[in-house]
Amino acid sequence: MRLLLRRLATAVVVLLCAGTVLTPARASAAEAACQDLHIPVSLVDVPLLGIMDQTMYGRLCVPPGGSRTLQVLVPGGTYSSAYYDPPGLPETRSFRRAVNNAGYATLALDRVGSGRSSKPLSQLLTATTQANAVHHAIQAMRTGAVGPRFDKIVLVGHSLGSATAIIEAATFRDVAGVVITGFTHRAAPLTVLPTLAALSPAVLDERMSEVVGLDAGYLTTLQGMRYTAFHSPGPFDQQVIDADEASKDLIAAGEIVDAVVIALVLPYSRRITVPVLVAMGERDNVFCGPLASDCSSAESLRQGEAGYYSPEARLRTFVVPGYGHSINFAPGAPLLHNAVTSWTNEMVGR
Repeated sequence: MRLLLRRLATAVVVLLCAGTVLTPARASAAEAACQDLHIPVSLVDVPLLGIMDQTMYGRLCVPPGGSRTLQVLVPGGTYSSAYYDPPGLPETRSFRRAVNNAGYATLALDRVGSGRSSKPLSQLLTATTQANAVHHAIQAMRTGAVGPRFDKIVLVGHSLGSATAIIEAATFRDVAGVVITGFTHRAAPLTVLPTLAALSPAVLDERMSEVVGLDAGYLTTLQGMRYTAFHSPGPFDQQVIDADEASKDLIAAGEIVDAVVIALVLPYSRRITVPVLVAMGERDNVFCGPLASDCSSAESLRQGEAGYYSPEARLRTFVVPGYGHSINFAPGAPLLHNAVTSWTNEMVGR
């Protein structure tokens, strides 16, 4: 009897150890396969040989088994592709990982003039020229010119990246859906000033001044201003702010100008004829508040934005509770991720 019990105990230990060894292997096998892409693009609609032709960096991640649908992720000003997968933070802040886990491929872009994309004269960069560049990247992914080919594209933007997404989708109509985050058609005149005041020429920034080829038209945030500019009045988390500061990037002054005129003032978004989801932080200082958008609930946000979109957009809205502008850093970021993937499942599909 003792011998039998001893053998049973040994078998249990062996099985437990086997489970310990195999579990990481299964988790690793489920990870998306990622690769760096350097995509030839142009700042004009028709590519030309010369100064308008640039290179756009993208991090392509494809879930196990592949996907016919690709989400193209465009970050906001002073952010890079790292916004969608912030280094040094828990996985719950990774938009990219959540979308991959839901079965969709992602291409997180660096806007031209930021991150690992090329750095032309800042005067060449506007929200419109960025939209042209994103359009060329989308076409490359549709044709498989730089990697796998995808049948359906969902264009996702944040803040300035959302303005670029609106212009791209309304102009070229080459996507199956659009996700707008951190952007509405009514800026907050009483509270947006701290964000604008946080910007300074990048050549004066100790870390950014090391980037080769920058002129005075490239801007970044002053040291120590990330919370005030992008997270306030949400809860202060030192780990989040440190990670955001460490990965901050660039914006060209011209990107702001036509982003305001075309995407904000003009009803250009009414040209979008595919499903649209708008997601905001409840306490976004840039677009929400008195004299601006009512972000207190998804329904109030929908009512305020509905007139700026066509009936074909079938506008849906979502609000991340208790946070400011950069909602992918919020404690409630998983709520955003679930909202986006559920909407994509319903409106576009894999």
